[in-house]
Amino acid sequence: MSDADMKAETKAAPLNGTANGNTKLKFDMPFFNIQAIFGDLAAPAATRAKANFEQVKVTSEEITGALCDACSTSARRSAEYGTKLIEISNANTSSVLDFFSQLADARSFADLVNLSTVHGRKTFEAASAQNRELWDLAQKVATETAEPIKNSFNRVLRKAA
Repeated sequence: MSDADMKAETKAAPLNGTANGNTKLKFDMPFFNIQAIFGDLAAPAATRAKANFEQVKVTSEEITGALCDACSTSARRSAEYGTKLIEISNANTSSVLDFFSQLADARSFADLVNLSTVHGRKTFEAASAQNRELWDLAQKVATETAEPIKNSFNRVLRKAA
């Protein structure tokens, strides 16, 4: 005998005293018209929920657009920052090579000390200026990246209020 041919039998007592499986079960509960009772309560709530979902959809689209703007601004400004770093590295490399060339031409110890002192002062001044430029660019990246997000959230909060 295969599993498909097996039949399960139970020895449970028939429900409601009937042995026929075609009869419907009867519960001693009064019949209420649920639609009539709760229909009037659910319709306004469903309308409000639909309106809220639409508002959330519009708001999320606005915020998504603001985040896209912020990402593109961030990428553009970060590229400018990277370009400035490359320019600074190039300038510093040229400065070091010039310094080595001047050291090779030095004739005395006093010339070496003088060249070293002058180069140290120029390097310090250049590094200060370069740091200022990088700081300004970093601030520009931060403020311009945050600006679209800030504006979008302000618009959304004003609409919600």
